[in-house]
Amino acid sequence: MKRIFIMITCAALLAACGESKKEENKQSCDKTKCEQTNCDKQECKKDECQKQECDKQDCNKEKCKKLPAGCITLDAEDFAKQVADLSQPEWKYLGDKPAVVDFYADWCGPCRSIAPYLEEIAKEYDGKLYVYKINIDNDPEIADAFNITGIPTLLFIPMEGRYSVKVGSMDKEALQQLVVENCFK
Repeated sequence: MKRIFIMITCAALLAACGESKKEENKQSCDKTKCEQTNCDKQECKKDECQKQECDKQDCNKEKCKKLPAGCITLDAEDFAKQVADLSQPEWKYLGDKPAVVDFYADWCGPCRSIAPYLEEIAKEYDGKLYVYKINIDNDPEIADAFNITGIPTLLFIPMEGRYSVKVGSMDKEALQQLVVENCFK
């Protein structure tokens, strides 16, 4: 009987500890703006997108101005609002600064090797260039629209004219040269 009581007590403590952890994760979601993968709160999802909203020139939110520079991950909906509406017959870039769009996948080794260079370039060209990232596994319709068959594929988008495409990984110097040649022409 004593053994059963101990087992029940242990099970109750474990269950309480698990609930405490879940609650802790939900609370930390609010603090870290959805860095927790198990967060499903709508306000967290909105905060997670705050970086994209803050890149607009007309944003006057104080917390938006304090966000660090870096790559901006887009989904299909954000892409249609910030880069190009692919339902339109003609290509028209919607941004207010040149951009680089990185089509990648989490499992792709060359994509992971170029990612730090893209982050560095996003910080170096902060205020002059957007660096967007599109995960082809999450948004295959965008990759299909650009006939992406290999990754990483980079689109270099100037303010005027058509975008340029480069497939494959490269070192930072080559990437920076392509940015200058294709985005600021």
